[in-house]
Amino acid sequence: MKKIIILLSAIFIFYLCISDIMVKGLEIPDDAIRIRVVPNSNSDYDQNIKSKVKSELQTSMYNLLKDTKSSTEAEKVIKENLEKIDQDINNLLIKEKYNEGYVINFGYNYFPEKEYKGITYKEGYYESLLVTLGEGKGDNWWCVLFPPLCLIEEDTEDNEYKSLVKEVLDKFSNNK
Repeated sequence: MKKIIILLSAIFIFYLCISDIMVKGLEIPDDAIRIRVVPNSNSDYDQNIKSKVKSELQTSMYNLLKDTKSSTEAEKVIKENLEKIDQDINNLLIKEKYNEGYVINFGYNYFPEKEYKGITYKEGYYESLLVTLGEGKGDNWWCVLFPPLCLIEEDTEDNEYKSLVKEVLDKFSNNK
C-alpha cells in the first residue's frame, strides 16, 4: 500500500509539473509576429470571406516563412513580400466578388484581450500583419505568424489533447 501511495504521489507531482510546462508553452514569445483578419461584420457572408482570406494567408505565409529562423528574418521576408500578399488577397476578393474594400497593415497593431482555452492573452500593440475587410466590425481571427503556430494546422480548436498520466490514473482508479 505504501508503494502505491508513493507511486500516486510521484505521478501527481509529475502531472502538476507537466501541466505548468504546457501552460507556459502556450505563452506567446515577446518577439512573435502575429497575423489577424478582421471582417466587415458578423454576417455569414462576411465571416465566410474572412475564412477564405485567412486560408489564403495561411498558405501564402507558410510558403514565405517556412525556412525563416528568426523573427527579424520573418519581418524582412514579410516586408519584402507585402505587395505580393496584397495582390493575392485582392485576387481572392475579386474572385469572390467582394466589394467592401480592405486594408493591409504590417506594423504594430492593436489586439484586444482574448481568453482562449483558459489562457488570457493581454491586449496591446503587437507586431503583426493585419488585414481589415470593409469596416472591420466583425469577430476577428488571429494567431501567431512567427514562430509559425498557426500556419501548419489550420484549426486546432477541434483537436483533443490527452494526458498519458491522466489516462494511467483513470485506468488505475477504475481497476479498484
